[in-house]
This record gives sequence, structure tokens and C-alpha cells, in this order.
Amino acid sequence: MSSQRYRSYLLCVLLAIMAFNLVDRQALGIVLQDLEHDLHLSDTQLGLLSGIAFAAFYSVMGIPIARWADRGNRVAIIATCCALWSVAVALCATAGSFWQLLAIRVGAAVGEAGCIPPSHSLIADEFSREERPRAFARYMLGGPLSVVIGNSVAGWLNQFYGWRTTFVALGVPGVLLAVLAAVSLKEPRSQQARPPERGPDLRCVAATLWTNTTFLHLLLAFAVMFFFSYGVWQWVPAFFVRSHGLRTGEIGTWFAVAWGAGGLLGTYWGGELAARYAPDDERRQLRAIAILVAVVGVLISCIFIARSHYVAFALMAVAAVAWSATYGPLFAAIQAVVQPEIRAVSIAVVFLFANLIGMGIGPLAAGMISDALAPWAGAESLRYALLCLSPGYLWGAWHLWRASGSLAHDLVRV
Repeated sequence: MSSQRYRSYLLCVLLAIMAFNLVDRQALGIVLQDLEHDLHLSDTQLGLLSGIAFAAFYSVMGIPIARWADRGNRVAIIATCCALWSVAVALCATAGSFWQLLAIRVGAAVGEAGCIPPSHSLIADEFSREERPRAFARYMLGGPLSVVIGNSVAGWLNQFYGWRTTFVALGVPGVLLAVLAAVSLKEPRSQQARPPERGPDLRCVAATLWTNTTFLHLLLAFAVMFFFSYGVWQWVPAFFVRSHGLRTGEIGTWFAVAWGAGGLLGTYWGGELAARYAPDDERRQLRAIAILVAVVGVLISCIFIARSHYVAFALMAVAAVAWSATYGPLFAAIQAVVQPEIRAVSIAVVFLFANLIGMGIGPLAAGMISDALAPWAGAESLRYALLCLSPGYLWGAWHLWRASGSLAHDLVRV
């Protein structure tokens, strides 16, 4: 297999693994209403289950796994973790209570922590700076692909066969992907004459990142955007059930078309436009991303104001294109402003804070706000809770704009 063909194959395999890394979280959002009914859970418990309980282990375990990835066999790490989280996803079907499901979700979180940082490190090694926006955009197609699978497939599976069968069906493909990665992908370090050096210790890594102004603003941008993104989107399927009377099969199909298809288009176009018109200009890329994120905040607010679900899903499709267009250039910018020997750890640090704050607190905050508004808003409490959170994207956009201002200085340092 030629070098170019192998690099394309590498992206395809990593893309598929990333899709199933995220798909169970999409499916969890689809089945939240059924979990609430079957296991007799409150909105706060659902927020805890989909938020901090998962995010704490996912975020914290990402650091040691990333340290291992910066000097170890990244292919072996990705394959092992993929098998672990896939088995855990399937085991969700056996849960009979809130605490049992919580324990299984913790196991899934540990496995899923070993996907993105090692994959980013591999891609950064295989592609040059000019190629990375396009390469990362194609890898990040796994995100919207997970929306298609996790919403359309999970939605109809849940409607016809229940949430237990849904989790089993979503866990099995990951095991097969783990085997495929283990036998067909290559670790570039294995071809080196001598093994990689141990690299700087965590104290040195932390000091390096702390003095990197661009990285700090990107870190804060991710944390803020994840808080409002997870706080909103984990609850959107439940919102359409409660406020628009839709069933999970319908919601899954609408999500697949609006957010999934829109996300695929936006992710691809974002990488292509950045690579074609600003291949060496991360400053311009970050400013364009900041504008897009601000637009997304406005569009998402309008979703919860719309009285027709047709209008709401049309707005969602536009927001999906704008939001997903940021993926490739944004992750490429992070890799550009950090040293090669700390690439995996830098991504793990971003996800540590972003997921603890975003995935961990966001859904819980939305659930608590919804419960607090229930005496006043009744069945529409979730609508108003999500509307309160949506403008927060503007805060993330501000940090992205600030990052573009310090980028040139930090690129020189690297």
C-alpha cells in the first residue's frame, strides 16, 4: 500500500472508531426519556448519568493514557480502548437500576478516553502543517457520522426493540473495529532506529502549556463551548418529545438529516476551505471560527423559540453546518501551537477541562434548571432551561478571537 493510500486508509479507520466512540453518547440522549420511565429517574439523575459521572472518569483517565500515547504504541492503545468501551456499551443492556447503569457508564468512560488523543497524535505525525486542517476535518467526520448512527439507528431500534437491544447493537461494531485497527494500522515509532525518548514530565508539560497564551484561550474556549453544547444537546431529544410530541424514531431521523448531514457537509467544507485559502494562516482560521460559533449561538436560541418542529430542525441544519465547519481548523491549530512530544497530552488536557466542565456539569445544570423551572413552566420547563443556556456560545467565541491575537507569538516559540 502506497504512503498516500495508507494515510487515507488510516483516516478512514480512525474516523470509524471515533464515530463509535461518540455514538453511545448520542444514543443515550435519544433514550433518556425511556430510561426515566423504566428506571424511575429524575431529570437531575439523568443529567448526572449523562454528565459528571461519565465525564469525570473520561477526562481524568485521558491524561495517563495520553502520556502513554506520547511515547508508546498508539495503535495498540486505540485498539485496546476501543474494545473496552464497546463491551461496556453492550453491557448497558444489563442494567436494572440507576447505580448499575452508572457503574457501567464509568467503564465505558475509561475506554473512550483512549480514542481521541492518540488518534490526533498519529494524524499529526502523518500529515504536514499545511495538510492538517483537511486531515483533521476528515477525521472529525466521525462526529457527525456518530449523530447519524446514534440518532437514526438508535432512534428506530429504541422505538421498536427498546433501549437494551439498542445498546447491544451499538457495542458490537466497536469490537470488530478494534480488531481491524490492531491488525492493519502501523505505529510509525516502530520503524525508528531507537525508541522515542520518555519526554518531559507532567510538571514541565503543565508549565509549558501555562505559558502558551494561545493554548490557554483555546482551552477556555473548549471548556465554555462544551458546557453549553453538552448542556443543550444532551437534552434536545427529550425536548422534542416533551414540547413537540415526537417519538424517538422520528427524532432520530430528523437528527440524522439535520445535524448529521449538515455536520458531514460542514466538517468537510471547513477543512477544505481552510486548507485551500488559509493553509498557513491559523490566525485567519481562528477568527472565522469565532464568527461561526457566535452565529451558532443565535441559531440554537431560535430553535427553542420556534413553535414548529419543522422550523426548529431547519435551524438545526444550518447550525450544524456552521458548528462542524470549525472542527478541522480548530484541532489543527492546537497541534500547531504545541511541541510534537506533547501533542497527545495537550489534547488530553483540553478534553480534561472541557469534559469536566462541559460534559460533566452542562447536562446536570440543564436538568437542575429544568427541575427548578417546573413549578412555573410545567411541561415546558426544559424548553426554557435550554433557552437560558444557548447564548453561552458567544462567550466561547470571545476566547477564540483572543486566541487569534496571540497565535503568531506562540507559533514562533514552538
